[in-house]
Amino acid sequence: MLSVAVLISGGGSNLRALLDAAADPGFPARVVVVGADREADGLAHAEEFGIPSFTVPYTRYATREDWGAEVAAQLDVWQPDLVVLSGLMRLLPAQVVARYAPRIINTHPAYLPEFPGAHGVRDALAAGVDQTGASVIVVDDGVDTGPVIAQERVPVLPGDDEHTLHERIKPIERRLLIDVVRRVATGELDLAAAALGEPAP
Repeated sequence: MLSVAVLISGGGSNLRALLDAAADPGFPARVVVVGADREADGLAHAEEFGIPSFTVPYTRYATREDWGAEVAAQLDVWQPDLVVLSGLMRLLPAQVVARYAPRIINTHPAYLPEFPGAHGVRDALAAGVDQTGASVIVVDDGVDTGPVIAQERVPVLPGDDEHTLHERIKPIERRLLIDVVRRVATGELDLAAAALGEPAP
């Protein structure tokens, strides 16, 4: 059984979807802990499912490295097989990435490498494209620059605004994330190979 830690900053909709999936006895992974960089609303999902949680408020630390060291210390307690960044709006310091690589994945509301960063949906609309997407990547030291392990296109419809487009992307993100976690758990997806740039099956 694959043990998963999830890190969030907000409402945790991807976390909720993963918790729902993992509640199925046939799903080969379990969320063992949820962490946040603030008092995030999504921590309520962990409480509902009886999952332990921790909060490491970013603003209490002098540097990103100090904050990251405490996040790593909290994760180390649980020794997760996989770390999922689910709407975590902080870039993990390099030493944290190195500690868990390649076992850290992240979702992103764009078809990477298109529109990386915190405003992928807004940037797609500003660019006037007729399609964007959702991606799951292996986390590296950059901003959404890690190897893509799953992605799918989502059309941009006439009249879309940031909210309506994002609401159509979110279900795709959730489905991709759940499938990636399942494939990692069953051995179908080798994150070490993916991190070296080998194509995901």
